[in-house]
Amino acid sequence: MNETNPLQPAPEVENVAAEAQTEPAPETVTQAENIENTTTEAQAQVEADAQQPAEETLTPEAPLYETKEQVVERARAIEAEGTGGDKAELDYLKQVFYRLHRAAQIAARNAFVEGGGAPEDWRPEIDAAEENFKSAMLAIRQKRAELAEELERFKAENLDKKLAIIERVKELATSPEEANQHFDEFKQLQAAWKEIKAVPAERATEIWKTYQHHVEQFYDLLKLNIEAREYDFRKNQEAKERLCQQAEALADETDIIAAFQKLQALHAEYKEIGPVAKDQREAIWERFKAASTIINKRHQEHFESIKAKEEENLAAKTQLCESVEAIQTDNLKSFAQWDEATKQVIDMQAQWKTIGFANHKQNAIVFDRFRSACDAFFTAKADFFRNVKDEQNQNLEQKRQLVEEAEALQDSTEWRKTADKLINLQKQWKTIGAVPRKYSEQLWQRFTAACDHFFEAKNAATSDQRAEERKNLEDKRGIIEQLTQLAQDKANATIEQVRQLQAQWGEIGHVPFREKDALYKQYRAVADELYQHFGANQVRRRLEGFQKSVRQAVAKGESTLSREMDRLQRIYESRKAEIQTYENNLNFLNATSRSGNTLVAEMNRKVEKLREELDLVEQKIKALQAEIKAQQ
Repeated sequence: MNETNPLQPAPEVENVAAEAQTEPAPETVTQAENIENTTTEAQAQVEADAQQPAEETLTPEAPLYETKEQVVERARAIEAEGTGGDKAELDYLKQVFYRLHRAAQIAARNAFVEGGGAPEDWRPEIDAAEENFKSAMLAIRQKRAELAEELERFKAENLDKKLAIIERVKELATSPEEANQHFDEFKQLQAAWKEIKAVPAERATEIWKTYQHHVEQFYDLLKLNIEAREYDFRKNQEAKERLCQQAEALADETDIIAAFQKLQALHAEYKEIGPVAKDQREAIWERFKAASTIINKRHQEHFESIKAKEEENLAAKTQLCESVEAIQTDNLKSFAQWDEATKQVIDMQAQWKTIGFANHKQNAIVFDRFRSACDAFFTAKADFFRNVKDEQNQNLEQKRQLVEEAEALQDSTEWRKTADKLINLQKQWKTIGAVPRKYSEQLWQRFTAACDHFFEAKNAATSDQRAEERKNLEDKRGIIEQLTQLAQDKANATIEQVRQLQAQWGEIGHVPFREKDALYKQYRAVADELYQHFGANQVRRRLEGFQKSVRQAVAKGESTLSREMDRLQRIYESRKAEIQTYENNLNFLNATSRSGNTLVAEMNRKVEKLREELDLVEQKIKALQAEIKAQQ
């Protein structure tokens, strides 16, 4: 059955003297979507939905669900409403639920693999949330099927009503006398016809043409006086002008989809309005059609812009796929390198979420490509970390022992003795390498909580020391000021002056805790500046002294060069190993507490000191190599 053009004007019905006109049938009502009518079919559809990988259609106004339970709760709410829900929202809930479901399975599988299990041995556990979700969706589908059946019954009832109206109009149009006598009843029948809405799609055009035929027959027989006829035309004219104004106002509607839908409703109403004067018919239709053309053009441009945006999104997503695939996991040899690469992948995953959909055909393909690239990266990362699992487990046991010792001391009131023990435990903590990441934060929180608990109790018990701490603060600020003056006049400064001030600094007691880090940072900065100045001279003098001692030993005929070379090389390797150990610890030390920040700062200072020593040893080795070469 061919559908009629929604922009075709509805022809008017002339009076008895005019030639009968036939209006076009309304557009065929879109057939209702095929919804399952049995429990078995609904259940099959729910199971099929669970197998469809989809990327959720997340519009700006759509709610964000973070857990599967939230999605199930919303599905249960829709089920309780008993309205069958909105299909777009149901699709969105299904997509969100199975994205979260798949993410949970991937996380469980990765945890299983990281725990030492073989990937092929992993089996997903039964998900109670999935069963609840399927149950809710099944109930909703059954409800939608019931509503669809009720709608079809409603359409059948409307068809019977319209057939009855057609029969009555047919009876009224049997003679001119009947038409004149029953004009008011005829108008009531027209009004009743307009109130009756949808009928079965396969009968819509047929009964519309039949109705129009008998209405035209009635008008052909109707002999009204000219005033009544003009009054009827005028009312129709006013109604159609009102529709023209509403259609023209839609040009300012910001929501083009809503505007297009409103336009379709206006067209349906326009067709239901009777004729106007013959000389006005073409003009008013052209006005209505012109307003419709604007909305239709905007509607078309809207979807063309969506298509162009989808092409841009496809290009952007393809670029992200290529970026993840370009990461060479074989070249990642350290924790720092893996952390940096992981940050890049996570950033790209976050960027992916900000990009809209590609076209329907390519969207699932590019999504699978991106997911496969990310899976390959994280699989390689899991393999790398599995290789250090044994070492981390040993470190885990050592740190657990330190945590238990710290927790056993946290309630002690032997302030000085216990403080020394806890500080010693903190030093031991720094020397232990990384532990499995899933235990790292928990152990660190327990360890720092025990230390903080003791030291906070100690501070509370020794609150009378605050006045002394404030005095110590002023004394240390004075030392910083003196060091600053030496740094400004380096030509006249001496290393002995710096050491004397540092000795005074060490003799001064504690300062207020809140001021400690900032004060030490100022002190360390000016001290480092001075030592950098004196250090370069000192290193040069030490190196010159070393070279002189080597030459003296050679002059005396002492065969010490090879032994000295062996000694220096052992020292060089030892310093390198110490630096590597500290750097590994820093990578895994998540210093979130105040004491943790102090540990990290102290470790960084030790690494810097070791690097200076390593550089000096390297210069000595080069000098010794030059002397050996000269002897040869």
